[in-house]
Amino acid sequence: MKLALLLNVIDPRIGGVMIMGDRGTGKSTTIRALADLLPCIQVVAGDSYNSSPVDPDLQSSEVRQQLDNGDNLDIEDRQVPMVDLPLGATEDRLCGTIDIEKALSEGVRAFEPGLLAKANRGLLYVDEVNLLDDHLVDVLLDSAASGWNTVEREGVSVRHPARFVLIGSGNPEEGELRPQLLDRFGMSVEVRTVRDAELRVQVVDQRTSFDTDPDAFADKVQSNQDALQVKVVNAQDRLNGVSIDDDLRLKISAVCGELDVDGLRGDIVTNRSARALAAFEGREEVTEDDVARVISCSLRHRLRKDPLEQVDSGDRVIKAFCKVFERPEESNQSDFELVMDK
Repeated sequence: MKLALLLNVIDPRIGGVMIMGDRGTGKSTTIRALADLLPCIQVVAGDSYNSSPVDPDLQSSEVRQQLDNGDNLDIEDRQVPMVDLPLGATEDRLCGTIDIEKALSEGVRAFEPGLLAKANRGLLYVDEVNLLDDHLVDVLLDSAASGWNTVEREGVSVRHPARFVLIGSGNPEEGELRPQLLDRFGMSVEVRTVRDAELRVQVVDQRTSFDTDPDAFADKVQSNQDALQVKVVNAQDRLNGVSIDDDLRLKISAVCGELDVDGLRGDIVTNRSARALAAFEGREEVTEDDVARVISCSLRHRLRKDPLEQVDSGDRVIKAFCKVFERPEESNQSDFELVMDK
């Protein structure tokens, strides 16, 4: 789960993560902690969309108008936004709506940005995403795929950037997402309850230590946090220089064909995830082991054709991988797990 989140931070084009797992396994805690690992970003001061001062694809229409007029932009550093989408949110709250206050006081039609605007260049987290209304999920996934949000409201037409890492979590006991919606998440991981008694005690002790003195606990782990942040930033800088061999790309697509995966998202996400993993580990070329580690998380949720089927555990993906890459099926399961060093 942690490494899948980090890979999406390194390359947001992977398309987000869907995290399903048992109750009380720390899904929400881990996801909300992710924002602290990210460095501050430069934004145009006072802009509601976290517009970039240099990238036109990440700028609102107001900022582009200022640049066209030759105005100087004030720039400030801002923490990467982490936006929670509650289950009870309305479409207007998500996409934005008419600013009633300005309409009444000034007699003009103005747009009030929603959560998608606030999440631009950041993280958008949906807890219990499998319980979210389908029409909200459709809007959310369309914006995540295109990177833009278009709103038509009572004579106001607004289009603004909405580039964010989409993260969903849920408990499979409460229902699954529709296959066509699940396919829009780049990666899917499953979290299970720890059964080992020593590890459970370690978790309990850490939680107790945090509850007793949060500041002291934070100070104790700060050096690890800083080191991981540096590693993520270096991976972001290294990503564009990472290459993947043509033979590996052909084999990735062969695995997708063997599994009868609909569309090409599986191929694209596996390639991007493997490159992000290589960058994270300080390498400039993707290896077969990188592909082995990411392919299950990239494809397992794309195999379900019938909404009544369960999401594959990853066994079918591993068998197809071993067949295409000519590995023995008795290969160690750890070869195919997306895990990170402590």
